[in-house]
Amino acid sequence: MTALDYDLEFVEYRTGWLRKRYTIDLISIALVADDGRTYYATNRDMPVRRIRRHKWLMENVVPHLPKGHGDLRNSMSKRWLFHYGDPSVKPQTQIAREVATFIQSTDDVELWANWGAYDHVRLCWLWGLMVDLPPGVPMFTNDIQQEARRLGIGWDQLPKQEGGEHNALADARHNQFVRRWLAEQEARSL
Repeated sequence: MTALDYDLEFVEYRTGWLRKRYTIDLISIALVADDGRTYYATNRDMPVRRIRRHKWLMENVVPHLPKGHGDLRNSMSKRWLFHYGDPSVKPQTQIAREVATFIQSTDDVELWANWGAYDHVRLCWLWGLMVDLPPGVPMFTNDIQQEARRLGIGWDQLPKQEGGEHNALADARHNQFVRRWLAEQEARSL
């Protein structure tokens, strides 16, 4: 098996008449392959107004989104959450195509995420329903927390991330590090 570690940043909220339905909208996504390939994208179609009203996202996720540099940074509107001209900012339909290609180019792939239930649901929603998954995209994600629990390792015993929390790419890289660390712990116990 070839592991792909990934992370998504998203906003969840109630929608519809009487606010009885729920949805999860993508903000950013990153995948890190064991062969060194990486993928990162910011969703150009994210619900900016909803994110602006979400204090935690504004404090923890938005600072990691692509920003303008140099003179561009000074000329960017303060209303912008991110730099729309950054090459990582893409429409969700393009992200879906690129993520499918990234996953499909990995032989015998297994997906890994940390606390990955919502990540997997939102990943699948890139293509619609579960039955709409492109060939080669797994229908489940292995969860780092489940693996740690299986090995008898508590949350406080896992390696801590040194920074960049809630930056999808930094989180995906840390997921890869922790997954490999867990595999080493298991190998030592045999």
